[in-house]
Amino acid sequence: MAELKASASLPSVSLRLLRAIAQENIGVIAAIVDKRHIYRPPKNLEDLDKRYTKRTLRYDLEETIREGLVGVPQEVVLIRQEDSVVRKELQAVDCVAWAFFQKYEHGDDRFYRIIADKVIVEDIIRRKLW
Repeated sequence: MAELKASASLPSVSLRLLRAIAQENIGVIAAIVDKRHIYRPPKNLEDLDKRYTKRTLRYDLEETIREGLVGVPQEVVLIRQEDSVVRKELQAVDCVAWAFFQKYEHGDDRFYRIIADKVIVEDIIRRKLW
């Protein structure tokens, strides 16, 4: 099964997917980590994605996310980590995250602007974390 990754797709594919996402009844909550504040960044930043494969680290992450969402009107927050290869909706989220990446890392907000109306929270984390 092929995985759609925004970073490996043509910009026209990402634009089309972001336009489709913008038509949906969704909200985007984004936490952007300023990588300059990571004490010991991994050699490969993709390893940050794999950081929470251990149960205790995953539990701590989920607890931190729940604490941060206290002010969000939903009463129940379900968190489940899954492989994006088999979950198409995670591939769509990857495209949204990529739009934020383009905005903050490359100063190119044309992808972000497509979904900007869907953004409920956009928090930039600048405190030293790791």
